[in-house]
Amino acid sequence: MAGAGKRLLTRFGPLLAAWVIRALHATMKISYVNRAAADSYWQREKPVILAFWHDQLLLMVKGYHGPRARILISPSGDGELIARTMASFGQGAVRGSSSRGGAAALREMVKLAREPFDLVVTPDGPKGPRHEVKMGIVQLAKLTQRPVLPMAFVASKGHRFNSWDRFLLPYPFARGVYAFGNVLHFGEKETLDEFAARLEKAMKDNVDQAVAYLEEQGVSAV
Repeated sequence: MAGAGKRLLTRFGPLLAAWVIRALHATMKISYVNRAAADSYWQREKPVILAFWHDQLLLMVKGYHGPRARILISPSGDGELIARTMASFGQGAVRGSSSRGGAAALREMVKLAREPFDLVVTPDGPKGPRHEVKMGIVQLAKLTQRPVLPMAFVASKGHRFNSWDRFLLPYPFARGVYAFGNVLHFGEKETLDEFAARLEKAMKDNVDQAVAYLEEQGVSAV
């Protein structure tokens, strides 16, 4: 019975998740902050490394307006559900994490950087610490010399799960904000630690600008 339940979840879970994502997004009042930072690359089909925090994952695919993407996703069972859900939106996956298959996933991402895909990474995933940049995305930026584009999503109403990342489930009819930071390039004389610190600050600043936008509308971020 357990095996049958798992098979049903694997088959139908992604379909349900994709429906929830589309339905939630359709009900929300969505705004964008500094979208020009992303459009300047997406409209010219200049590929980037897209970086956002793990807790903001759920609706990110609806804020992505680039040509196509490949997303670094954990090889766990939960990761399989996420990968299949993203496939419903036409986005591919590279399976790996900092703890399992990380080296192979990095090699695959570097190989994909030769093709016109945006590469998507949650730098604090899959297990944290929350909102701390790990070295995978830093090494990817150095090896590929691609610009890293910070992205964020905040909502005025929603539920925060009691997980390591405090995962956000926005409520229907909430206000949602997608924010983009300016791209970061790995400096010629920069160390891995220096770039990691610079990227972490840029990502946190980007979340702050999304929160500030909501507050300007008279509401707070959950």
